[in-house]
Amino acid sequence: RYQIQPVWRADRPARGRFREFYQCDVDSLGSTSPVVEAELCAAVADAMTELGFNDFVIRINHRQLLASLLGRAGVTLELHTGTLIVLDKLDKIGGDGVNRELAALGLGPNERLWLLNTLEPLRRLAVTNVEKDWPRKNAAALEALDKEIPDGQSATANLRQILGLLEPGVSQRVRVDVTLARGLSYYTGAIMEVNVPDLAGSLGGGGRYDNLIGMFAGQDIPACGFSLGLERILVVMTERGMFPATLAMSPADVMVAMFETSAATHVMAVASRLRARGLRVLVYPDAERIGKQIKYADVRGIPFVALVGDEEMKAGTLTVKDLAAQTQQTYDEPAAGDAMLEALKRRG
Repeated sequence: RYQIQPVWRADRPARGRFREFYQCDVDSLGSTSPVVEAELCAAVADAMTELGFNDFVIRINHRQLLASLLGRAGVTLELHTGTLIVLDKLDKIGGDGVNRELAALGLGPNERLWLLNTLEPLRRLAVTNVEKDWPRKNAAALEALDKEIPDGQSATANLRQILGLLEPGVSQRVRVDVTLARGLSYYTGAIMEVNVPDLAGSLGGGGRYDNLIGMFAGQDIPACGFSLGLERILVVMTERGMFPATLAMSPADVMVAMFETSAATHVMAVASRLRARGLRVLVYPDAERIGKQIKYADVRGIPFVALVGDEEMKAGTLTVKDLAAQTQQTYDEPAAGDAMLEALKRRG
């Protein structure tokens, strides 16, 4: 299932954080196979690569591993959900902020100290550097977790299955990160996020939610999904200048100005003939002040304005205003089209 739709969140607006934003979702229902998680990682890696990102990393963890971690720290079961929500803020508010919120939640000093001493060093690792030996590092991390948290071995086994199904180009982008929590409580298995180094938080995330559909449908249906945050991706791409030059082009090569509403038929005919010459043409729809019309074109980066007044209509000419060169010249209509095409060619 693929879907793009607006969503809303009670969040404090900031760079990359919005109350209304678009999510690009991919979900798979009906299977508990680790192939699903591997496919989601591959889909996200493909999308990020196609967009031009070369420094992203997909972090992966397991909700059951986190539960075992909290058990090892001595956190009582009723505080697990709240603790995971707080731990999910580790990269946003830091260790001190997490410590304060965990204390407010009711965790004792020993529990907080053990969690932070375990998680903080892992958080400081450079999670957004793509390294060729990440598969080896992931294997070593899972082996260490088996020894540190024996109760989490079923979760680490599941992560091994997922990692083992990844293609080489994807596996170098995926890293096991036990600090990844994901604040939503409905996750039941593997959880994932995609990150880049110059944005706090993630560009997207997801995981397995096998029990969520059953809460509404009365029948459990295994499910796993991933969402990319469109606006966050656009923020980073804009700041990095990643958009292709064709997307930064003006909406037209020339705007035909409208002197009088009564001349609309003639203006439309001129625009049609210019389009036939290969120019992208915009017609200003209202007979407003010429200065306002020219400003409209200039703000939108349209390089030429074609003026068709009474004299031009009688003589079959066009007066072309070159906004970039700040020049103005009157041509026979065919010559006007040639002049604009030649100028556009010179400017690339």
